[in-house]
Amino acid sequence: MLTDKVAVVTGSSRGIGFEIAKEFAARGATVIVCSRKTASAEKSASMIKGKAYPEKLDVRDAAGVTRFMRHVIERHGRVDILVNTAGYPFDHKLWIKRLHKVAEGEFDKVIQVDLKGTLRLCRSSLPYMIKRGGGVIINISSTPATSGHTEGAPYTVAKAGVIAITKHIALEYGDKNVRAYTLALGNISSEATFSSMTVTERKKAAMENSMKRWGDPREVARVAASVASDDFSFATGNTIVIDGGTVLL
Repeated sequence: MLTDKVAVVTGSSRGIGFEIAKEFAARGATVIVCSRKTASAEKSASMIKGKAYPEKLDVRDAAGVTRFMRHVIERHGRVDILVNTAGYPFDHKLWIKRLHKVAEGEFDKVIQVDLKGTLRLCRSSLPYMIKRGGGVIINISSTPATSGHTEGAPYTVAKAGVIAITKHIALEYGDKNVRAYTLALGNISSEATFSSMTVTERKKAAMENSMKRWGDPREVARVAASVASDDFSFATGNTIVIDGGTVLL
């Protein structure tokens, strides 16, 4: 259970982030639903049963992230859990570009959100977690960051950095009772990914794992909620693969 915990979930107005926020609230947490657009955050928060509060947040804005975290502390008194779900939108044209053809600016756009956005939120939440006596940080990565891939170079590079952030936090702040985890996702049927594919591409992707299907965002949410709970109290720094049995560590 996550009763009385305050959880910040970035990128939670839709998709995997929304399902995580929804699951956390169902388990008793007070959830901060974040989106770059206030209206989107408000709409999504209203769809969640439990304690859900909408907030505007752009993870690309360093000063804005600092102000956001201060506001959360002022309003709710603490932050116990941080889930970094915000990611750069899936861009099929960018995904299929060979690494040597990806412009530096294109790399920067993905890194600004997926990598530096995650880093900004971690850095801004850590002092409050340390002061309170602990917390849990869950970062979202992908299986190509652990195994490599032939496509999506900017995403893979950014998500590999996310895994490194998790490991540093786990090792540096374990004695402060701060735990950190990475969820490395495979083919999850989120709106952004699933809707961008043809029926043929979807079927092909489903056959890549041993379960021969796509993962459901709700399955990711249940793993995240379990990891955030005290059930994982003596585990930290782990990269937890959620891909139906494709990448085996």
